[in-house]
Amino acid sequence: MIRFASLGSGSRGNALLVEAGGTRVLLDCGFGVREAISRLARLGVQPETLSAILVTHEHGDHVGGVFALARRYAIPVWLTHGTLSALAVRGEVPPLSVIDGHSAYALGDLQILPYPVPHDAREPVQYVFSDGAHRLGVLTDAGSLTPHLVAMLDGCDALVLECNHDPALLAASSYPASLKRRIAGRLGHLDNAAAASLLRQIDAGRLQHVVAAHLSEQNNRPELAVAALAGALSCAADWVAVAGQEAGFDWRQIG
Repeated sequence: MIRFASLGSGSRGNALLVEAGGTRVLLDCGFGVREAISRLARLGVQPETLSAILVTHEHGDHVGGVFALARRYAIPVWLTHGTLSALAVRGEVPPLSVIDGHSAYALGDLQILPYPVPHDAREPVQYVFSDGAHRLGVLTDAGSLTPHLVAMLDGCDALVLECNHDPALLAASSYPASLKRRIAGRLGHLDNAAAASLLRQIDAGRLQHVVAAHLSEQNNRPELAVAALAGALSCAADWVAVAGQEAGFDWRQIG
């Protein structure tokens, strides 16, 4: 059985809890230590119970609180060589494991399958988590879909899926033109339609949960993301969940 929950998702901070058996990992931590501890407590988790922190890439909304939290509680950190090289890690360094972004590894009761994604970072990865019977796929911070990415998420039992923006809202926003191009570009962020396209390309027959994540507070609306994903799955809108910036989402169970 796999459980997963979000501390918060969006441009002001991201963190996802995943656990199976006696193993509990935090995927990214874009919140300061005090805020992270508070959000973990909301989900009934003490930081010292974390088996590891996994990092997707070096952007501050994903890694801002990783090393401070890891140092305070002696939590091992797992990340790619490119991500580590892009970070100026100051002070005492927590236990680090440098991973190959194409190779699976075991961490206690979890099988971890990283996979590379197109994003404007040094060596970004996303993850599929498995307990041997079920698979949770996570995809945020990718500007476009690749055949490998689609293959990795095929047949998952649950998905946490980026729906960053609505193209019309982004185009009409007050963002500078350069930032609009970055967000909408091949190495930027998935819009609602791209996320829906992914769902149409994979075998979605096993899905028990779909959560829209990493929504822009300025350039998207939860109802637009939900409508896009529900339309792709031909399901009721209330079956699709949304990971919010403030509240994330509560524990969900696969199995």
